[in-house]
Amino acid sequence: MIDNFALLISHGLMLLAIWALLKRPDLDHEPGPFDRDIRGRPRAARRPEEDRPGA
Repeated sequence: MIDNFALLISHGLMLLAIWALLKRPDLDHEPGPFDRDIRGRPRAARRPEEDRPGA
């Protein structure tokens, strides 16, 4: 009984981790060579205040 419970818990946690990783939005986008800003950072890492003119 203990072995079955331990297997259920461990496999359930692994499935939960895999499901959470597959739901990540960055999994669907692979940045290309031109997806960087002037400073060399990825465009997604920019802070919103940098997008405003005059900031």
